[in-house]
Formats: sequence, structure tokens, C-alpha cells
Amino acid sequence: MSVTRIEGSFVATVTPFDSRGEIDFGAWRMLLDRQQQHGTRAILFMGSTGEPSLLSPEEKKRIIVETVKMRTGGMAFFYGCTGPSTGQVIENVRFAAANGADGAIIAPPPYICASEADIEQFYLEVADAVDLPLGIYNNPPRVKTDLHWDRLLRLFRHPNIVIHKESTARVGQVAQILAAAPDVSVMCCDSPNLGLVVPTMALGGHGTANMGGNIAPAEMAAISAPWAGEDEAATFREQYLKLLPLLHFNYSAINPVAIKSLMRACGLPVGGLRKPLRELDSPDLASGLRIVKDLGLAEKYRYSG
Repeated sequence: MSVTRIEGSFVATVTPFDSRGEIDFGAWRMLLDRQQQHGTRAILFMGSTGEPSLLSPEEKKRIIVETVKMRTGGMAFFYGCTGPSTGQVIENVRFAAANGADGAIIAPPPYICASEADIEQFYLEVADAVDLPLGIYNNPPRVKTDLHWDRLLRLFRHPNIVIHKESTARVGQVAQILAAAPDVSVMCCDSPNLGLVVPTMALGGHGTANMGGNIAPAEMAAISAPWAGEDEAATFREQYLKLLPLLHFNYSAINPVAIKSLMRACGLPVGGLRKPLRELDSPDLASGLRIVKDLGLAEKYRYSG
């Protein structure tokens, strides 16, 4: 499948809710416009940051149908299509494709803790069954299955697999993948605890698949730009070291508790979290607001709070 390589900041958006707890598509349009204005290259809907396990099947379909209408061409729209079985994932991806999605990101079905061999076959079966660019999300903290680079490199030969997001803490894994130069966009999670951002970008990675862009979109765009020379490396170093306190805050609670609580406190129209998730306690939230103020983000983006 021939697609334009995605490079730069790939932001996993939150799912905004209104005062009744229903999806707020008007607010989403504003959030997406803001991302485009600040250099975001792609959006992931219904990733971990979007509370996908707390959305109904009908809501997930409506998200695809309604948000595709908001696409302007400036950003690629990918959708999280992970499900409880191979068949359900294929159905989810086909629905996304039929309704205009640019691509889908999939992870192994959660909870079953399948073997690496089973998950390699899962990815191949999905890729064979659909006609849509796919991204692989190697996320063992969430799904308890961790693919070795040998398996990943085999999967990257499939023409429908175009993105890889790594969320392990193994720099060596990223290095082996980039050394093989597969025809995919190699990205990493922006968690500072995993420690992948610096080595991924330094070794020739294509960007970050992040949640930090929800609150600092321009800064994450700068961090996520591939290095073509000394200028990009210098900009990266400056922005990354500056943003570290915010990145640590974002991962101080299970995603998306910290980031969504902070966005709401900053005046962004995201609504609350769906139960059983709860917003951060006031002292913890206050520390996040101090970070936003100290970094100059409150003034730059006109945040309240």
C-alpha cells in the first residue's frame, strides 16, 4: 500500500465529553483546529488517551463518522481499532476504512496475554484482511504481550503496515529496528519513564506518538521532528529538557487521568473522565498547573486555571 510517510508529532487525542457525559463533537473540532495550527502531523482517535474501553461500540462508530468530517487535509486521521478478538479488530478496521479513515492503529487484544507467535499471526491476519494503512502498537504495559524486533521486522514487510509505535523501555529494540531501515514510520511513546524519545530521535526515528501534544502541541511538534542536521538536534535538546517536568506529570497517573484533568483545569473543553476513572486530587492538579505556568504555556496558549 502506497502512503505518505508520517513524520513528526502524532498526537493521541482525548475524547471530550459534555456536561451530560456525552461525546462533545463541537469541542473536538476546536481541539483539532488547535492541533493543526501548532504543527501536529497526525491524530490518533480512541488510543489509550481517548478512554476507548469506556466507550460503547456505537460511540466508537460515531466518532469515526463524525470526526472524519472535520479533516482538512493538514493532518492524517488514524483510529484505534483494537478489540477483544481478531475478527472484531478486522470488523473495526473495515468500518474505519469504509468511512474515510486515513489509517488504523491496532494493539493485541487486551487481557488474554497471548504468546508472541499468536500476536504475530494476529497482526498478519488483520493486515491481510483489510485495505487500510495500519500501525502496530507494541505496548506490553497495557496488553502484556511484547514482540521482539525479529517478529516486528517480519511484520514490517507487509505493505499494509506503515507505522510502528514502541512502548517498551528497550533502546536496543529501537536501534535494531532502525538499523534494519524498514519501510515504516518508527515512533515511540513520549513517556520519560520509558526513556525512548532521545535515542529514537537520535538514531533516526520519524517522530513520537504522544499525549503531551494535547497540552503543548507546538513543543511536541518540535521534539518530534526528524533530525536532518545540527539545527534539529539542538532544537530537540532545548525543548525536551525544558518539557521534562510536564512529561513526567502527564505520566504521574494512568493515562489519560493526568493529561485530561490538566487540560480541563487549563480551560480546555474536554469534560470529565468516565467512571471508574477519577480526576486528579487538587494538590496533584495544582502541581501540574504550576508546571504549565512555569513553562510559559499558560501565557502562550492562554490557558486559565
